Amino acid sequence: MTTGTLYLLPVPLGEDTLDSVLPADVISIARRLTHFIVEAPKTARHMLKAFGTPHELRSLWMQELNEHTQDKELAALLAPLLAGQDVGLMSEAGCPGVADPGANLIRLAHARGIKVAPLVGPSSILLALMASGANGQKFRFNGYLPADGAARIDAIRKLEQDSAKLKQAELFIETPYRNGALFDALLASCRPQTLLTVARDITTPDELIVTREIGQWKKHGAPDLHKRPTVFVLYAG
Repeated sequence: MTTGTLYLLPVPLGEDTLDSVLPADVISIARRLTHFIVEAPKTARHMLKAFGTPHELRSLWMQELNEHTQDKELAALLAPLLAGQDVGLMSEAGCPGVADPGANLIRLAHARGIKVAPLVGPSSILLALMASGANGQKFRFNGYLPADGAARIDAIRKLEQDSAKLKQAELFIETPYRNGALFDALLASCRPQTLLTVARDITTPDELIVTREIGQWKKHGAPDLHKRPTVFVLYAG
């Protein structure tokens, strides 16, 4: 039996940027699909409305996949695909499977012989790295750093050491309301000559992407990062 295709369907990183960040064929596929696996149905329906889906939103097959989904629940999500139905996997923002709970489902889809088709769209991680000036040939995404103050400082210093030793760009994120605390910790923990990129609200009208040495950041002061999606890039190479 021929299976359906699991489309990894990217979504914009901000409001009103759909046509500027997604190719027409991605939008066309999103409009065609009637089955979706999403992080939050309310957000997904809002995005599908923006895509211009011709289907009644209430009629769409939509199942949740988020940080609370257990591995034993993943197989049931693949049932429409095994029955020959195409399905779209959507993140809350950006690309599914990258810093996103969709990776486990994608791995299981491969194990079941299901075709996985990634579609072109914005990734805040890749865009931040592209614009940082850090080493784009050797980099590591570290996810979230520890929230505890002492553990966070230890983690920052270890990342700086690794970056200097390996000439490697170190990328990480934080819960938006803790961005300020992380920024302060970076300035307090890193050497003056280490480069820090702050990439905020990428692809939106409020986008800010700035790379400065830590010493320069101390002179300029902190940008407005409170409750705003931000990617940090540290480079000591």
